[in-house]
Amino acid sequence: MTQAMNAATSICGYDSETITVRGRNLVTDLMGKLTFSQMMLLHYTGALPSAAQSTILDAVMVTIMEHGMVPSAVVARLTNYGAPESYQGAIAAGLLGVGDRFAGTASACAELLDQLVVLPEAERPDAACELVQSLRTLKKPVPGFGHPIHTGGDPRVARLMNVVRTAGAPGAHLQALGVLEQAVDTVVRKNLVTNVSAAIAVALGEAGVPSKAMRGVVLTARCAGLAGHLLEEQERPLSPFLNSVIEQSVTYEEAGAE
Repeated sequence: MTQAMNAATSICGYDSETITVRGRNLVTDLMGKLTFSQMMLLHYTGALPSAAQSTILDAVMVTIMEHGMVPSAVVARLTNYGAPESYQGAIAAGLLGVGDRFAGTASACAELLDQLVVLPEAERPDAACELVQSLRTLKKPVPGFGHPIHTGGDPRVARLMNVVRTAGAPGAHLQALGVLEQAVDTVVRKNLVTNVSAAIAVALGEAGVPSKAMRGVVLTARCAGLAGHLLEEQERPLSPFLNSVIEQSVTYEEAGAE
């Protein structure tokens, strides 16, 4: 006889009368009392967030929600064009296209910052240089640095960092980013602007969001953005035009043709 597995979750449970989330009654303790961002933080960390944490998460969600006509938005619109009966399919298609190139590398940058935050301050500069040098040796980009459009500086960074400071965040991740920026200047020796992914890594780190959960924050925000694109697509469709451009621009060519 197979012994039953002792498996459990600390997130949610329910019975015939109650639904419990992180030890709190969903109906009496949470509904109408927590904002969505507060509920996200409770869900992730198991603790009710401070006002500073909520303010920071809200700012991050606003920052990352909309990116314009990037591939994730285009594919969501085109999927809706091909299968208008599958709204969730269009959203899912768009989310599958949310990756490092257009949605950023906040979680990867956060992993670097996590390695610095746990060290004594005096050891961080050398450790940061070693981290950057190891990425350079592997011919990998430093996550959170460089931008193809905002080459003179990402305008979102200063604003988001100001929100974090004004909210009264502890500051450890802010300090670690400064050290990492100096290491990038020292090792790379060319101007790589700090981009919004680094700012988001700092902000969410200051809000207590684990680095492993940061992609989830990005996806949640982008889901809301994609829903906006689909609403506009239903009211003012762009997909017929996008599809015609593809049909006119992409020609058939025999494999191996000169």
